[in-house]
Amino acid sequence: VQLVESGGGLVQPGGSLRLSCAASGSIFKIYAMGWYRQAPGMQRELVAAITSGGSTSYADSVKVRFTVSRDNAKNTVYLQMNSLKPEDTAVYYCNADLSLVAGGLRYLFWGQGTQVTVSS
Repeated sequence: VQLVESGGGLVQPGGSLRLSCAASGSIFKIYAMGWYRQAPGMQRELVAAITSGGSTSYADSVKVRFTVSRDNAKNTVYLQMNSLKPEDTAVYYCNADLSLVAGGLRYLFWGQGTQVTVSS
């Protein structure tokens, strides 16, 4: 199983970016998917998460500005980031809570991360 993120880059304050994370491999079912970020010298923190049914949760710092969504048919989760601020600069990671076979154990997989830099 692999999770591959894309869409990071350099953006000016107030700008927007859309991150994508596609899961591939022998997957039976994906339960929750989420986005985390880690700034230099800081702990990794939850940014947003979405269940298989579409329920979402957000860190207080990104509410209103960020939107998480998913396409279950494509095993892909998205993070639309608007009104970006310099303090949003970090490496963004996605994860997926999934099972490989029916009735099997659930595992948490992580992507490799994508850099988001907000600077003028």
